[in-house]
Amino acid sequence: MPNITAQRPEIIQGELEVLAFSRQDDLEEAIEVLLSGKYVLILDFYSTGLLLLNKLKAYLRWEEKQKFQEERSKRRNFRELSHRIILEVSHQRLRVKKAPKIGWLKVLYPEQNEFALSFPEIQGLNSAWQWYEKGILIPTLPHKIHPWYGSYFPTRFEHIILFDEYLKANQMQKENAFDLGVGSGVLSFQLQNHGFKNIQSSDQNPNAIIGMEEELKRLNISNIELLYGDLFVGSAAQQDLIVFNPPWLPAKGNIENLDTAIYYNEELFPKFFEQAFERLKPDG
Repeated sequence: MPNITAQRPEIIQGELEVLAFSRQDDLEEAIEVLLSGKYVLILDFYSTGLLLLNKLKAYLRWEEKQKFQEERSKRRNFRELSHRIILEVSHQRLRVKKAPKIGWLKVLYPEQNEFALSFPEIQGLNSAWQWYEKGILIPTLPHKIHPWYGSYFPTRFEHIILFDEYLKANQMQKENAFDLGVGSGVLSFQLQNHGFKNIQSSDQNPNAIIGMEEELKRLNISNIELLYGDLFVGSAAQQDLIVFNPPWLPAKGNIENLDTAIYYNEELFPKFFEQAFERLKPDG
């Protein structure tokens, strides 16, 4: 497998027009600065960023009533404006007081000592670190999973339980199986638990592959082969079972900047079924 570079939030560097902000300063002024296209740097406490985010939401709700804009436009405005609220990172730690310790800063930015990130990106990193550290107990697995930053993991389990019942009920050949879009590995681990000898698991998200490499080492699992790329990634192996937990929302326009675990373009399913047909055993 080639060297894989993890996806990470884009750092903010260079000359910026910035308002240095603490909680005793004027929230209205900070909102005006954001609306003007400039940045607001939180200086004192992590919670000051939360305070400013809430103020920004309240302002946009008020503006919505005044201008009757579309809901979607309001969400887009909030994303754009909230990402101008920034925090400084120094030697992989947030500079503000009472900030959470986020291990991803060390994992994802080992070569960066001084930079800034947007407050929403920091929130996402913090949430992802909590899931990763604590792990998630999946009803059908004997162990927790530890989802890597930016990799898909389930928050509902009905489909996973249903798949487990299917594996229990079907007396199929269990030589080869393929899991497309491995994410945090739940389906692959289910296949492994149900006795499949050789499992190939693919994903076009580098973070999913990096995270799964860690998991396989941690769990001492050697019969799951990871493939980095789209769909079957050139594998021609004949499969007894092919599983795919696909994205479920059709994308409109360019899919490049969308989460491909959620959104799909119109070519995805015809391409998948064509390739799956070529790789499925006659009785698979």
